[in-house]
Amino acid sequence: TYYESKAYCQWKTEKDGSPTSKPYRVLTEAEHQIIRHDEHNLEAARSLASADKVMVTSGAQFSVGPTAANLNMAYSSSNPVDSFPPSHTGHHDTVGNAWEWTEDQFNPLKNFEVHHVYDDFSTPCFDGKHSMIVGGSFMSTGDEASVFARFHFRPHFLQHSGFRLVASDDDAPATHLFEGSFAGQAAARDESADEEGVDVDAASNSNVYETNDLLSMYLGLHFPLSGSKENVDPILEHANSPIHGLRFPQRVANLMVSLNPVRTNNRALDVGCAVGGSSFELAKSFDHVEAFDFSENFVAAAKRMQTGEELTFKVPVEGDITEEVSVGHEPGVDAAVLEKVNFFQGDACALSEYADSKDGFGTFDGVILANLLCRLPDPMACLNAMPKIVNKGGVVVMVTPFTWLEEFTPRSKWLGGFNDPVSQKPMYSKDKLKDIMEELGFEKIHEEQMPLVIREHQRKYQYIISEATGWRKK
Repeated sequence: TYYESKAYCQWKTEKDGSPTSKPYRVLTEAEHQIIRHDEHNLEAARSLASADKVMVTSGAQFSVGPTAANLNMAYSSSNPVDSFPPSHTGHHDTVGNAWEWTEDQFNPLKNFEVHHVYDDFSTPCFDGKHSMIVGGSFMSTGDEASVFARFHFRPHFLQHSGFRLVASDDDAPATHLFEGSFAGQAAARDESADEEGVDVDAASNSNVYETNDLLSMYLGLHFPLSGSKENVDPILEHANSPIHGLRFPQRVANLMVSLNPVRTNNRALDVGCAVGGSSFELAKSFDHVEAFDFSENFVAAAKRMQTGEELTFKVPVEGDITEEVSVGHEPGVDAAVLEKVNFFQGDACALSEYADSKDGFGTFDGVILANLLCRLPDPMACLNAMPKIVNKGGVVVMVTPFTWLEEFTPRSKWLGGFNDPVSQKPMYSKDKLKDIMEELGFEKIHEEQMPLVIREHQRKYQYIISEATGWRKK
């Protein structure tokens, strides 16, 4: 089984050590394609049909010639690994004899689509619960003996399988899906949309945060002291007024500071900073803050405040009636604090690219993501960057209501909020987030429920209870 192969890798590493900086592992699907014989692989078969040997060769003839292999019932049992000549890379038994377990989970290739004749073979298994097997076994015939074969089994199932020990200095270039992550269905959906003339990419990437009404709403959320000069309260005064929901951006920033990140370079990052309320609050405690948002409108407003400009915006009262108010900053946010922040327009899904190539981006002792995760088209692209950008002992604070909507995030990318299609067990986002962050090398150090209030007009407000969690990099 896959689990037994991984147990052997661990035992071998503990017993003899690894020749590289990483422990032994099994190979990946991509590595398998590299070590296959160059006359019996995908590239060759795309140029010449006969290079896909099963198309032109009987089982009895599979064991002869330069690409000989124990495949397609050439023999009725397994054979010694070195029975046939090695491939051009010097590896024996790259196909046939026994299936090889890989580090990859079964996943859709680019431009995957479901064929109506066989619509339930692959997609039910794009679930993070099926491991890839490659190469075929002595028993594999037909399409399973083809160079184009991609097959999968549950990792605890027995099969005519073995494994190949691999040691590398880099992490395995493998594809993993988390339980319930149905990228295959998303690909099929996009293919269908293309046929109907729907621009999926444009729909996914359009930004709904560029209107002046949204700018005013977020200025009110981030700067609740706005309107104090004009005697306009952020919440209409009444008994049991939810004033505890105010100052949400500041409370997020203060939570991160209170979790005492190890100060390596005293830099912080505000991912999805909106109009900068949390960024300015971070700048009271850190020497430098990088802050970015997908909305150019939001970033432009934050930069104008940095110059000392007194911004005004309209607070909705009733119907078309509004009150114009001035932005009011928190105590302690002076010119020296304002200039500590570098605002730029950016994409949270491109964090890895910023870490690798953006001048001056660097690493951070503290990172916050406030009500952002469930508004990203690819949350994992953002989360996977955390090990790169967070210093050891640094803290990431994520605050999210887990409000998954397909207008922002394709269903295939949701972390939770659905029932497992096999067991029907509810899959909750907080549980999956814990699994992901622990796998990325972070320890959960804090959890609390954090309310916030967003004004729509003086008699209507959004009351949201987000979950705030803190994660320290090990």
